[in-house]
Amino acid sequence: MTKLDELEISTGNGVHPASTGGEGQCVLLAEDDPALRRYLEVVLDRAGYAVVSANDGLEAMKALLTTHVDVIVTDALMPNLDGYELCRFVRNSQHLAQTPVVLLSALDLKNTTDQSEQVDAFLAKPVSPEDLLLVLNQLVQR
Repeated sequence: MTKLDELEISTGNGVHPASTGGEGQCVLLAEDDPALRRYLEVVLDRAGYAVVSANDGLEAMKALLTTHVDVIVTDALMPNLDGYELCRFVRNSQHLAQTPVVLLSALDLKNTTDQSEQVDAFLAKPVSPEDLLLVLNQLVQR
């Protein structure tokens, strides 16, 4: 499993949304901010990913029970069920445990809890489209 500090993120390498392929891959996007969720939906859609959106962690958990996804992108702090709890649900579920999880947070990594060790990648908000797509591309190819 790729740990947070092993995932290299570089925006100076010429990676652009059009150069990262998400064709055939499904992303579950859990974000409670409607504007940011819509923005990320557009970014992911343009990169070729199918997107299943959720307004919070509880809605995301329900979606995971009925929809196959290849990777999960979740906000850390959301109402009803936060991203850490969603990640714990994924890791404790036999059929979801290997699904990569990307945690988005306005908090710096050093200020997050030990629970963040269960995620495959951590991106600080505001997240750039290039960083997000680079991480997703690395996770779905492993």
